[in-house]
Amino acid sequence: MMQIKTSPATRRKAPAALIVMIAGVLALSACSEDAPRETAEQQARAVTVVPVAAHSITGSVAASGPLVPREEAAVSAEIAGYRVARVLVEPGAYVRQGQTLAVLDGALLQSQLQQQEAALAQAEVQAQQAESQAARVEGLEGQGVLSNEQIEQRQFQARSARAQARAQAAGLADLRARQARLSVTAPVAGLVLARNVRPGDQSGAGTTPWFVIARDGLIELRAEVSEADLARIREGQAVQVTLQNGETVQGTVRLVSPQVNAESQLGEVWIRLPSRPDIRAGGFASAAFQGGGASSLTVPETAVRYDGDGASVMVVGEDNRVKRVSVSTGARGGGLVELVRGPPAGALVVESAGSFLLENDMVRPVRASATTTAPAAQSTPSAKTEPAK
Repeated sequence: MMQIKTSPATRRKAPAALIVMIAGVLALSACSEDAPRETAEQQARAVTVVPVAAHSITGSVAASGPLVPREEAAVSAEIAGYRVARVLVEPGAYVRQGQTLAVLDGALLQSQLQQQEAALAQAEVQAQQAESQAARVEGLEGQGVLSNEQIEQRQFQARSARAQARAQAAGLADLRARQARLSVTAPVAGLVLARNVRPGDQSGAGTTPWFVIARDGLIELRAEVSEADLARIREGQAVQVTLQNGETVQGTVRLVSPQVNAESQLGEVWIRLPSRPDIRAGGFASAAFQGGGASSLTVPETAVRYDGDGASVMVVGEDNRVKRVSVSTGARGGGLVELVRGPPAGALVVESAGSFLLENDMVRPVRASATTTAPAAQSTPSAKTEPAK
């Protein structure tokens, strides 16, 4: 048997070589263990994420209703029993305040005025005569010229004649007031919506107004809104109104009803509209209320998915793994949906609910706004948009 002889120097170098060999084996072992983990992180699916944030839902409430005058003025003759002589305006005319709309025949009233003027003149003469006789006996009480009874009689006749003259004057003033009302005038300026009188009609013969005027020509939309939506509408809120001809106009909420109909559970909202010839009273329009309400936590509508367990979103955690979180949704509009219950503000959710992700899947989150990575707090190798080369 051959024996290999080693020198003392060779035996001293052997432990150092062995140490180097062992270190190399351990390094290779560590690399082989880290390789699968690094590969899984680099191969994780890139998904677009959006934060849960507070927004005002735009166009979340839709309603419809009739177009009505903001304020109607019903006009009829103030005196009865007179024939209509002329009608001066037609529907669609814009009239000024105080403008004459119709004229009544005042021939009969004119003769009554002449009679009353004559009666007043006669009463005035009689009053002056009685007052003159009373003045002549003034201060003769107890002097024996006339009895006190005769003196009082003349004073009484003077007062009675003066009262009769005042009554005739009042009758004349009444007739003159009636004469002034022979002209039916507009109480307000505005657009004439209806005319229900013809020449020859008798004043006071019916209860239907002769004229209907929209004050200042203003037409509004009276929209009917559910009780839940009514609480989210505010005065001054912008509204997009769609007319029956397809045209859209910008409106503003003028008034919100303080009560809800007990039967229909609907409340009314009056929407101020611009003055346009194609906006007519009696028409119909629909409205989409824009903004103005309180902000609420929202996510894109595409982030919410629905299955047998209800609505949910996929939340990306700090370890870049997704977790299914159940949510309760509220108002919708402008591509957003309100989260009544769900993840807190700032949580990252997968933008597309149809990404076919499973619970605990690892992903590479990419911000939707600027296609960047997840927040800096998630500084892990898996947050890189490109795998390390």
